[in-house]
Amino acid sequence: MQGLLGTVGPLLLMFVLFYFLLIRPQQKRQKSVQQMQSDLQKGDRIVTIGGIHGIVDAIDEGTIVLLSGDGSRLTFDRAAIREVKESVKK
Repeated sequence: MQGLLGTVGPLLLMFVLFYFLLIRPQQKRQKSVQQMQSDLQKGDRIVTIGGIHGIVDAIDEGTIVLLSGDGSRLTFDRAAIREVKESVKK
């Protein structure tokens, strides 16, 4: 019994550390990004993963339309939104 615990114990400890240091924080980040992308509203100032800044002009199921600084409208997938710079208050 002692030999089995000495062999399996370090592996279990490594798995627990791996979970709390890598897997759990990644899941939290992913959940917060999904929440941010689902909470998008018309008028929000956002930045895409490509670095394009714009204002949300229209929202569809999986896409959004951005109004850029020169007045052009660009269509992006919701997953392409990196962050919301300024949100419209309800």
